[in-house]
Amino acid sequence: MNPWIGVGLALLALIAGGALLGWQGVIFATTGIIFWLLLQISRLMRVMKMAGAAPLGSVANAVMLNSKLHAGMKLVDLIKLAGSLGVKQAPETFVWRDGGGDAVEVVLKKGKLAEWRLIRSSGSS
Repeated sequence: MNPWIGVGLALLALIAGGALLGWQGVIFATTGIIFWLLLQISRLMRVMKMAGAAPLGSVANAVMLNSKLHAGMKLVDLIKLAGSLGVKQAPETFVWRDGGGDAVEVVLKKGKLAEWRLIRSSGSS
């Protein structure tokens, strides 16, 4: 979701809460906003815990990872798909390798997937 939509919805909730229920409505809307933020942080922490437990730059199957990628994918979603953190090759360029030697190299722009390529090992057919 676009961050500006989230900010707009939060402001709308605060204004509507204040107009309908006064200061109690503002407190209720603030509680809802804080709860939503805590859910987002919890989601991020689960993904990072899973990725931190796996070997750096490893993926079960590079070809399957390559098939699931799409432009504009967020870094958090990419890490969730790969199951680990990538090995940094250059600024905003990361690589994941599987046991067979195949690899996926991704380039991020502002935290979103801009381009990627599958690098097959010489032994693959």
